Amino acid sequence: MSSASVPSSRNGSSAEINTPAPVALFVYNRADNTRRTLQALLANTLAPQTELYVFSDGGRDEASWAAVREVRAVLQEVKEDVSRTHSLYRMTIVERPTNYYLERNVLEGINEVFALHDTIIVLEDDIVTSPHFLQYMNDAFTLYRNDSRVMHVSGFTRIEGAFAGGSSENSSYFSPFMAGWGWGTWRDQWQQHFCHYQSRSEALEGLTPAMLDALEYGGVFPCLKHLDRQPIPWDLCWSIAIRRADGLCLYPTRTLVRNIGLDSGTHYGFIPKWLVPLLQRYEYDREPSTTPVILTHQKPAVNPTIEAKMRVALTDWGVRYTWLGRLLRRLKNLF
Repeated sequence: MSSASVPSSRNGSSAEINTPAPVALFVYNRADNTRRTLQALLANTLAPQTELYVFSDGGRDEASWAAVREVRAVLQEVKEDVSRTHSLYRMTIVERPTNYYLERNVLEGINEVFALHDTIIVLEDDIVTSPHFLQYMNDAFTLYRNDSRVMHVSGFTRIEGAFAGGSSENSSYFSPFMAGWGWGTWRDQWQQHFCHYQSRSEALEGLTPAMLDALEYGGVFPCLKHLDRQPIPWDLCWSIAIRRADGLCLYPTRTLVRNIGLDSGTHYGFIPKWLVPLLQRYEYDREPSTTPVILTHQKPAVNPTIEAKMRVALTDWGVRYTWLGRLLRRLKNLF
């Protein structure tokens, strides 16, 4: 299987002035989702000036390799189209020769991009973006480049609407909560603060009870249970790093991305997918805004009103149950 390495910087150095941030896309075995994600990305207003790196993970067995090959066929098809139409500045495909698993693929890919660039935008294969997503991300990188407390820029918001910032004039807001669906950061922030923790004790060392409570929003978002997984999820490590540094994340008041993989999530076990909408819906499943985001600089700070709204939004991981869904969950817990 062919593989490509990340090419050298277009300028011969990592210094980038007025150059759009590169996008790192991580894919595995979902060809349809990958195609939809790429189609939306290419429809972005800044796409022709943007460099794309795609990191394609390898399979675990013959069945998964078959799906991986299908994804890679889609990638090659899109790359050929990009070469004809110049719909991206450049597209590089990195094919992993074996199964790296999500954490290794993502973390090594981020480091490869940061060897050449000062900023990064990260997508996975189920994130459909607004046509104005790239512009918003790049505007945010420029606007908050010198605000060391701003560590993370998110294109997704869990608090929808202009009310999020407390004013109809605000197009963005801050929170210490980290959202990983279409996000970006600066190289210095990542290299200074990120640590891929290897154990629960290492991840929690030095964190006070108040910090732990804040991470889980009083228990409604029990993310720390995932510290028992191996490897520990990279996004949980980044969340903890942001909290340790007293950092903040920037959000738009209207989402610029949609996760098209949410329909695979269900809390009921082996229930047919067609039945799930009768039992639950995702609060987070919203169409991306088609309106450009006009960012103005705000002083980075925690807003208690925002945090109260975030706590509500995070309850039950964003799942909202119908009366039938609540009944079935109650019965499931009884037996």
